[in-house]
Amino acid sequence: MNLTIRQQQEELEKRILSPRACLSTQSRGRFSSRQKHQPCELRTAFQRDRDRIIHCKTFRRLKHKTQVFLAPAGDHYRTRLTHVLEVSQIARTMATCLRLNEYLAEAIALGHDLGHTPFGHAGEYSLNQLHPKGFKHFQQSLRIVDFLENDGQGLNLTWEVRNGILKHSKGYGDILPENTGALAATLEGQLVRVGDIMAYVNHDLDDAMRADMVKNSDLPVALRKVLGERSSQRIKAMVGDLVKTTIDADDGHLHLSDGMTETINELRNFLYDNVYRNWRVHDEFEKAQRIIRDLYGYFLQHEFPVHGAGACCQLRQPIFTKDEETKRHRKVCDFIAGMTDRYALGLYSQIFMPKPWSLL
Repeated sequence: MNLTIRQQQEELEKRILSPRACLSTQSRGRFSSRQKHQPCELRTAFQRDRDRIIHCKTFRRLKHKTQVFLAPAGDHYRTRLTHVLEVSQIARTMATCLRLNEYLAEAIALGHDLGHTPFGHAGEYSLNQLHPKGFKHFQQSLRIVDFLENDGQGLNLTWEVRNGILKHSKGYGDILPENTGALAATLEGQLVRVGDIMAYVNHDLDDAMRADMVKNSDLPVALRKVLGERSSQRIKAMVGDLVKTTIDADDGHLHLSDGMTETINELRNFLYDNVYRNWRVHDEFEKAQRIIRDLYGYFLQHEFPVHGAGACCQLRQPIFTKDEETKRHRKVCDFIAGMTDRYALGLYSQIFMPKPWSLL
């Protein structure tokens, strides 16, 4: 019997991947069983998820969403899109070295920040205060792939990709916590969690140097001794440490050495103290939060703009019941979270900034 190309790839996975890898044939299935789904003759389930994410509109909007610097004018500063690409590259490299499923890691990495707001964490902080049930970007990412994309049909991704997206975030938390409930169920998903911090501590530092906020000599000597002087050296040191320490442990878990964990945390703390809380960044973030608050309050009372239309219209029906109010908050939150930086700025100017009077 002739096998399809997909089936040949699935058989190849069984032969070459680690027993601890998540095979495409072992997926727990897709989000919706109601949608018609025929296996692809060319691509495995995780390859198909990756392609669905890349081709969705939310993914394309990431190119105009803040990473650290709001709506940067320079061409070489990172955006949310370049961030997920760098996370994907790092996660794929580690997956290949550990003989894990590279395609699963890639799909999770490319989808993990789909729910990020305009203006980065400033927007997330504002929506978390404004929405009655709070707001977390990783939960919004899952909501997008499950319900919002594809005209409300969602992307119908596999359980493993969805789980990795939901479990990628760590905030101030441990990189690899002892509480396994905070980690993705697959090692590939856990790689994205680690690759996320490896990517952002390096590219945020690089951008901060480009903006003359810090110099390489500002980094503690001990940190530079461990990681090196250049971004490529730092990434290589971090990735190499995880691969070697994990292989040496050989216990079915990911590991960083104690020294590397301390070093990454020290670099993260350095960025918080010298970049993220720097007055140049902080002052702009406060302005961004004001924009989010004003837009949120406005759209609780007004209809959303139609493409190409002018000013927004008042809601035809006032909101009276608690259920209607809850639904309106959800719609407004989804609308604002999906905006790019420049769209939010343009809409704010259109709604709130006075326009010169003209008879023409």
